[in-house]
Amino acid sequence: MNTATEIKDMVREKYATIATQSKEDNAVSCCGVGGCATVDYTIFAEDYSKLKGYVSDADLALGCGVPTEFAQIKEGDTVVDLGSGAGNDCFVARAIVGEGGKVVGIDMTDVMIDKARENADKLGFNNVEFRHGDIEHIPMAAERADVVISNCVLNLVPNKLKAFTEMYRILKSGGHFSVSDVVLRGELPDALRKDAEMYAGCVSGAIQLNDYLQMLDAAGFRNISVQKEKPITLPHDTLAQYLSEEQIADMQASGVGIFSVTVYGEKPMAAACCGTDCCN
Repeated sequence: MNTATEIKDMVREKYATIATQSKEDNAVSCCGVGGCATVDYTIFAEDYSKLKGYVSDADLALGCGVPTEFAQIKEGDTVVDLGSGAGNDCFVARAIVGEGGKVVGIDMTDVMIDKARENADKLGFNNVEFRHGDIEHIPMAAERADVVISNCVLNLVPNKLKAFTEMYRILKSGGHFSVSDVVLRGELPDALRKDAEMYAGCVSGAIQLNDYLQMLDAAGFRNISVQKEKPITLPHDTLAQYLSEEQIADMQASGVGIFSVTVYGEKPMAAACCGTDCCN
């Protein structure tokens, strides 16, 4: 796990495999990666089943929050979902924006895009679109989205500041985002932080919460706030795959924590131009 390209290739390969598994298989395997047979999906994922617009075939139990719950989406909005997977959050967002709105899902895994498009076609949705793309280079023109959402994906992006800058670029003036993600408080042991399986499993790609918020500020966002925070406790048998008993005890005693957070931020309104000189 050295280069950004290697990270992306590994994540793409893992999530292509996940796309072919059932929700039940993914639910018991550390964000769908496998090898953690006793992990209950509620450690990361939330229950979508009662939400308007829910499509069971699109729910792979891969999220770590419900960003649509906090995203202040309105009827008629254009919503962009970064790392849209099989379309779970997109279909929930569509139920909110209505026929007059639009939802665009972006994902870098071909199999996920195919699965999402298949789900949309079966439902006859003509205002939900899925595009293949890298979140560090979003395939969309500037200032097209009213709202950006994402669910347990941005932590997997090697260059998070670039991804946040791209979020800023595609948002309209006055637009906003609400993203659910995994962050840290304190430093994870190297074995957890570096292991490829744990990276794709939503843990080792995470950064410190303060660094996360500072990057959003550096990208230009304002009124940044944490809308929801939930501690994540990895089961002992999961930790034991990477750490000795002594290391586990030291980690737990140190106060190091893994958290699911939902974060909100706004793109400031552009200054009004009232004449030939005011925008110089």
